[in-house]
Amino acid sequence: MNNTIGTNVLLAHDLGTQNYWYWIGVGVLLAYALLFNVLFTLALAYLNPLQKAQALILANSEESKDLKIAGATSDRNTTTEKCNRTNVLEVSTEGTRRKGMLPFQPITMTFHNVNYFVDMPKEMKARGITEKRLQLLFEVSGVFRPRVLTALVGSSGAGKTTLMDVLAGRKTSGCIEGDIKISGHPKEQQTFARIAGYVEQNDIHSPQVTVEESLWFSSALRLPNDISRETKKAFVEEVMSLVELDELRHALVGKQGSSGLSTEQRKRLTIAVELVANPSIIFMDEPTSGLDARAAAIVMRTVRNAVDTGRTVVCTIHQPSIDIFESFDELLLLKRGGRVIYGGSLGVNSIDMIHYFQGIPGVPPIREGYNPATWMLEVSTQACEERLGLDFATVYKNSDQFRNVEDLIEELSVPDSGSKPLKFTTEFSHGCLIQFGVCLRKQGLIYWRSPEYNVVRLFYTAIASLIFGSIFWNVGMKRETTGDLYLVMGALYSACLFLGINNASSVQPIISVERAVYYRERAAKMYSSFPYAAAQGLIEIPYIATQTLIFGLITYFMINYERNLGKLLLYLLYMFLTFTYFTFYGMVAVGLTPTQSVAAVVASAFYSSWNLFSGFLIPQSRIPGWWIWFYYICPVAWTLKGIITSQLGDVDTRIVGPGFDGTVQQFVQQNLGCEQGMTGVTIAVLIAFCVLFFSVYALSIKMLNFQRR
Repeated sequence: MNNTIGTNVLLAHDLGTQNYWYWIGVGVLLAYALLFNVLFTLALAYLNPLQKAQALILANSEESKDLKIAGATSDRNTTTEKCNRTNVLEVSTEGTRRKGMLPFQPITMTFHNVNYFVDMPKEMKARGITEKRLQLLFEVSGVFRPRVLTALVGSSGAGKTTLMDVLAGRKTSGCIEGDIKISGHPKEQQTFARIAGYVEQNDIHSPQVTVEESLWFSSALRLPNDISRETKKAFVEEVMSLVELDELRHALVGKQGSSGLSTEQRKRLTIAVELVANPSIIFMDEPTSGLDARAAAIVMRTVRNAVDTGRTVVCTIHQPSIDIFESFDELLLLKRGGRVIYGGSLGVNSIDMIHYFQGIPGVPPIREGYNPATWMLEVSTQACEERLGLDFATVYKNSDQFRNVEDLIEELSVPDSGSKPLKFTTEFSHGCLIQFGVCLRKQGLIYWRSPEYNVVRLFYTAIASLIFGSIFWNVGMKRETTGDLYLVMGALYSACLFLGINNASSVQPIISVERAVYYRERAAKMYSSFPYAAAQGLIEIPYIATQTLIFGLITYFMINYERNLGKLLLYLLYMFLTFTYFTFYGMVAVGLTPTQSVAAVVASAFYSSWNLFSGFLIPQSRIPGWWIWFYYICPVAWTLKGIITSQLGDVDTRIVGPGFDGTVQQFVQQNLGCEQGMTGVTIAVLIAFCVLFFSVYALSIKMLNFQRR
């Protein structure tokens, strides 16, 4: 009788304790649900006013823009007179500066008989062409000088962008021949990249940062160490004023064509990002492409301002309007095959160029008021050459204009007495630690301002944990039969994969967008690959940790695992490491493939393999010997081994089932190979997988370049 009463009291106590833990779990569940409801509301509240403010800023800036191009072409001076024009920034070679300005060394680039070859395309080989190489540039010569705005013009396929890429050192393939000199000294690409800016045709920027932040990051990484923070800030302010972006300083860049800055504003930002590096020479690839007349006028005013600072500026241009064409000082005109048919001064109202072509027998004179650029391209076509029975490239080679350019190249190819070639002791302006710090700060802003990625990810985690917990409600302590044990192990196994795969998939779009920005910034020698990769990997850690706490705590109490602090911490640790290596694996898939769509296909192939060889669907003991190696390199197998061992490896409760009679510990060891005492080993292996995937990603972005030029 007394024994029965005592037993009932103990049972009641156990039930009370169990209910106590249930209520704690429910409380945690409700708390997290409330927390993420608040987070989601705050995110929406944050986005709406930000977008409204940005729209207002953009609208105001559009209304305030002047339609004129600074320095109307009708009263434009000659090239020589322009060299004496008052600077906008008043920067001299002796290093005098205005407030906020930085000294730079004006440079002259000369290039003589430049040839460029690529491997013969397979399509042309199929047509019977036997040559191994295709020549895209043929003995191109010219001069780019300070305070002179030079236009590279030609029909489609003439090689103007190819020439610019060759001279700027942006080509990733092919063979370059010829003589390229900087202020009379042989060009060294590593040094040249530090003093050159390159404005790409596609305006690629991180969408989540503001205009001012974009300029600050560029200046912080590209300006030398000995320039103070205050001076850099003043310089950024001056550049924003120069390119007329003052009113847009707090506007987010946004995604091209859908949000943020307009096309013309993005182009001015692209120019400004290069200007804040204080370059001596700037290359611009079709800065007015895709713009209407008004937007093109604003951009060309910005370009003209950059030229007037004393820099050397070169632009490719395609079918310019008369106003845009007249804003250039000199011209290098190419024909198909990459051959020069005119080089030198344009003159006031393009008079020098017009006189040259009208001096060729058979060329029709330009009509009054007609666009000189259009006339020039029309009279130099292949059809006109056939009609006139001449080759414009040969005519140019035999002209006085060519001999004048050759004389100028010869004169400027000799360095000034006592001058030394530009030399830098390091490849980058700053060391790895500073590069990492600046990249980490930028990535922090990008992630903080990406609620569609992070807030949605955390909100999804909370919802998923509630669904997951409700499916496996209160099964954690059921250990009477082998069926119960399989259910517990299934809950642990599903928890490993449930969000891991989602992490690997959701990280790919943001990594893919930033990779395009990385290509531009790496080519500009802003940073090396490893600091950038380290910042991109580290910024994921706090978000993964938050995700782990949300998912781990909710599911642990809803599933009702053993109330043991050590086991709870191990559960969270395994979840954290699993989410981390899945996230890094998603980054690896992007790093090793050319596009996001290909990355998604490659990544999904491994999800199935990891699931099959994890040791849960097919126990380790039943995997064929010729496939057992895959089990040991499968990260999910080590997660499963570790998390099940940590929760069930020390349980000596006796269970019965078909073909088995023994303890939980024995069952786990027999079916999954999970032995007690393997916790440290499994944690070390999972950390190794995280390091491995991160290292592969870092190496992939360093060694692989899918942006072919």
